[in-house]
Amino acid sequence: MSTDSISRTPTALSLSSREAQIMTLIAEGHSNGQIATALTVAEKTVKNHVNRIYAKLGVGSRRAAIAYWLDSGAPPG
Repeated sequence: MSTDSISRTPTALSLSSREAQIMTLIAEGHSNGQIATALTVAEKTVKNHVNRIYAKLGVGSRRAAIAYWLDSGAPPG
């Protein structure tokens, strides 16, 4: 395992456990509404998490977040 992959794990990416859970669901192709239903939270809550995820990963789109997440070595689901 390379140092790069260790430094880019979900914890090293500064994602909370909930954010990592949501990011995994995003990478699996789920919409915010589907994620909200699965986690029994409001869709607005998911949107807030997604915005924080984007900020922490330094990305501006769902596609970029997924690419970064998968490149970090995080499992897609």
